[in-house]
Amino acid sequence: MPSPAFDYADIRERAMESLFEAFDSLCEGTVVVDRDARIVWINERYAARFGVSDAKGTIGKEIEEIIPTSLMREVVQTGKPLLLDILDVAGETFVVTRIPIKDDNGQTIGAIGFALFDKLQPLQPFYKRLHRLQNQLAATQQHLAAERRAKYTFSNYIGNSPAATQVKQQARRAAQLDASVLLLGETGTGKELLAHAIHAASARANRPFVGFNVAAIPETLLEAECFGAEPGAYTGADKKPRVGKFELANGGTLFLDEIGDMPLVLQSKLLRVLQENEVEPLGGNKVIKIDVRIIAATSRDLKADVEAGRFRADLFYRLNVLTIKLPPLRDRVEDFGPLCEHILEQIAARTRLRLRELEPAALHLLQRCQWPGNIRELRNTLEQACMLTDGDQLTTNSIRNIVGPERETVDERTVVTDGVRQSYEEAFTTFERNLIAQTLHQCNGKVTQAAKQLGLGRATLYRKMATLGMPTQE
Repeated sequence: MPSPAFDYADIRERAMESLFEAFDSLCEGTVVVDRDARIVWINERYAARFGVSDAKGTIGKEIEEIIPTSLMREVVQTGKPLLLDILDVAGETFVVTRIPIKDDNGQTIGAIGFALFDKLQPLQPFYKRLHRLQNQLAATQQHLAAERRAKYTFSNYIGNSPAATQVKQQARRAAQLDASVLLLGETGTGKELLAHAIHAASARANRPFVGFNVAAIPETLLEAECFGAEPGAYTGADKKPRVGKFELANGGTLFLDEIGDMPLVLQSKLLRVLQENEVEPLGGNKVIKIDVRIIAATSRDLKADVEAGRFRADLFYRLNVLTIKLPPLRDRVEDFGPLCEHILEQIAARTRLRLRELEPAALHLLQRCQWPGNIRELRNTLEQACMLTDGDQLTTNSIRNIVGPERETVDERTVVTDGVRQSYEEAFTTFERNLIAQTLHQCNGKVTQAAKQLGLGRATLYRKMATLGMPTQE
């Protein structure tokens, strides 16, 4: 028996009519617009949502006159549907679907929109997951922003010695100028701390601070780390683009620590970046404009490296705009007191051990030791002493057990003066008297100024001078 003939066009037309009628009855609102985004038809329920009492009166009007935030115009202009969107109307929320209407030639001649729900219960699982992901994203962005902010200010650079004061004055001046800064100094003198402080006091303080140690990155990865890389740019590269440090620091400050260890081949690319203010990721063709302030640091003698051909002269002159030389600890003897006090407070806060204090004799022992690692080494010594000491005070024995007698520039246990062997107490008294006398002489006899230079209170210095039998009239 032959199959009955079907009118597929008729069935399709009826299906479309049934679908439209079903959506119209199930949805909270339906609207149809032409290719100029003018309303062709809107149902009464939807029109009433926008304060229109007669739906017929909206025909021919632009959709934005009735629904100011509508995206129907975008649909007719692009010919692409917006299948899931949120529309807020007078405190109520709708889930909206917008679909283009096309003729037989595929040309967009209008669009139809359905407001599916006036309550969001059907989509609550979706919204809960979306809300959770949004919170996670916000927390991650906040964490990254905090990581890329300056961690230190000038108050963290401890010391009032002439050398320390001069460094802080120069750094504060550098913070007010938007030019490259070169920090020179031995390891452990606080170059990274000062870079953070300069950024925190600059006009870029609210922008990213990105720093990395050039010497700590393998040479094969250094270019990608600095300038970024496109997927597959080198063997083992990520499948996603890698954002370089310059791009991460855009608008802010990039701190290049140990710049003297950068390979010559990358020095030329760095120079071009500084001159053109743009980077080209490894393996890519696009050029990214950047606005970055450079603070570079090194413990090497860059001038000697330039003369030896290990560092480009043109890059050196580009970086050497504002140069700050950080003094070693041996040139900041007066700062030992406040430095040690600050370090001990940090150790107590971090380790939750009780706060230790240095005996005056222990402090003088530290002042007389050699510190090739400078403040970093001093911090390590004090931390070891705190861990190994049970009492509230760090004594000379506590310090000497860690640093060893070979570190002392003068043997404090016994000192020979004019052929007579002195005890420790006698030698210490002689040292203290000579130090105070020398400082007073440098300060033209002004006790207040001498006390400040020694890192002592004025009353403390007067008391010491009286104990030592020294004249106390200023």
